[in-house]
Amino acid sequence: MTDRIAQGVTLLEARFGEPVWDGPRDPLTSLVGAILSQNTTDINRDRAFLAMRNQYPEWIHLLSADERQLAQVIRVAGLSNQRSIRILRLLRWAKERFGGFDLSEICTWDFDHALREFGELPGIGIKTIAVTLLFACGHDLCPVDTHVFRVVGRLGWLGKPRSRDHAFRTLQGRFPKGKGYSLHLNLIRLGRQICAPRNPRCVECPLNIDCDYFREFGQARQR
Repeated sequence: MTDRIAQGVTLLEARFGEPVWDGPRDPLTSLVGAILSQNTTDINRDRAFLAMRNQYPEWIHLLSADERQLAQVIRVAGLSNQRSIRILRLLRWAKERFGGFDLSEICTWDFDHALREFGELPGIGIKTIAVTLLFACGHDLCPVDTHVFRVVGRLGWLGKPRSRDHAFRTLQGRFPKGKGYSLHLNLIRLGRQICAPRNPRCVECPLNIDCDYFREFGQARQR
């Protein structure tokens, strides 16, 4: 498994390039962005976040917002009532836990510590924490979203993972050290551009030389 994943990292970088982490970000911004991104597009997430910050320029302003008012502001992201509750719960927790909105301490935590700390908050689970630690803090993780889960499932890298969370746990530590960021972004790129949910373009895939799905289905479709 480890050798297959290492080869996959190399082939993906040969095809798409090697993404390089661009440095620390504000963890609270990353967490709120991750909540807004759940089950919606990046475009709608960004629109919702921009509308929220225009209405509430500082976190302290947002802390005193009414849930229904916030839901109206971020409605473009969908599920706005649910998201507004989750965002406000997060802000209240941050104020109580850290005395403010600087969450930079979480970058010193390992993943399991972060999971325990955030475990009681609605809407913040394994993927959200992994994404935040990766993008805000530079931790060597490969979060598993819809695209990553579909691609690694077809490749057969992890057998047949039961869920995205199971896939995430199984994948960690099996890719080359320092390659979590590259692997995560390039698997997403592969899933969006080539390994689509329907009619994947297997013949164009840089990983088809070692793909269970291609061996079983893709080659027959190309004949």
